[in-house]
Amino acid sequence: MFASISQIPLPENHHEFIPKGTQQILVPEPFTMKKGGLLPEFTIGYETWGKLNKDKSNVILLFTGLSPNAHAASNEKDSSKGWWEPMLGSGKSIDTDKYYVICINSLGSCFGSTGPASVNPETNKAWRLDFPELSIEDIASTAYLALQKLGIQHVNTVIGASMGGMTALAYSLLFPSSLDRLIVISTAANSLPFSIAIRSLQREMICKDLDWMDGYYPFDRETLCGMRMARKLGMASYRSAKEWEQRFGRKRVAAEKRQERNPFTSEFEIESYLEYNANKFTGHFDANSYLYLSRAIDWFDAHEYSKNNTLEDAFSESQLKQALVIGVETDILFPVHQQEAIANALKSNGIDVKYHGLPCVQGHDAFLVDYGRFCPTVGEFLQ
Repeated sequence: MFASISQIPLPENHHEFIPKGTQQILVPEPFTMKKGGLLPEFTIGYETWGKLNKDKSNVILLFTGLSPNAHAASNEKDSSKGWWEPMLGSGKSIDTDKYYVICINSLGSCFGSTGPASVNPETNKAWRLDFPELSIEDIASTAYLALQKLGIQHVNTVIGASMGGMTALAYSLLFPSSLDRLIVISTAANSLPFSIAIRSLQREMICKDLDWMDGYYPFDRETLCGMRMARKLGMASYRSAKEWEQRFGRKRVAAEKRQERNPFTSEFEIESYLEYNANKFTGHFDANSYLYLSRAIDWFDAHEYSKNNTLEDAFSESQLKQALVIGVETDILFPVHQQEAIANALKSNGIDVKYHGLPCVQGHDAFLVDYGRFCPTVGEFLQ
């Protein structure tokens, strides 16, 4: 049932970016995916914080966005800071003295869960583009099955931001009796044309890169130009124009740092910032995993769970007791009116909903940086 990283056989050219604190659950049963593909078995990576109480009523399930791993905060197995360090821990907003928190690495990712970079047990080769078509619902369903393997049938609260918010919504729609509360942040019931266009361009940048090699690039290749370009475009959309103006304005890169032989090298600090983040990301995330997860975001639509194509009807079978919905006024990928729509749909079904549209300047990424606003908002709800 359970397998450590070292026990899972890997081919010589296999490469996953698994944090040292990540545990893995092997689910040996076949899993049929939403769009008809089949996994003969699958593995889910996860990390935990806090202690499970006797009646298992203090579980918080945390879903990540597209690119983070399951290391949301430091813990006993990995003392390095996680991507939600100020939010999660003893005495913090998500208080691990009170709750047992499980952060799931999404199916399709490359941080310990089965995905395109993982081994197909039937061929002993990496799945690559033979990996079945992936949906947000598949991520939610495999997380649910992984919890069953851990002996957890019901969770107190499901939390997700960005893509993780979509996964949290899917979880609540697919398993309405398995959770009491829901927290969704900077997410949507479906993607708008603008955000689909951005992700479509990102996927094209990767696929048009000759080094991508139709998905069969060497796993030890540190950089793909297409991934760098995709990350730059992503970073430009994750933040707001207002923040760029405040942080960078028209500040120039120091002359000694520019490449003299290239007249079109980075001249403004904003260009240098995007270059730095692109280089930091590339080589630390599998390109095929990025493609699959990106497309899954575009495909998700909660309206599919409605008989009359309304969001209100989609949640008509919800058994939620409470929900917290948070949006950011400067978010251009998932505009705040999309979070308002989720909150209104939940309210129309008699659910106690708290909604906050926060005036953060950081755009979509505000939940990762504006802790002065997000920590008290989440903390007050969980208390």
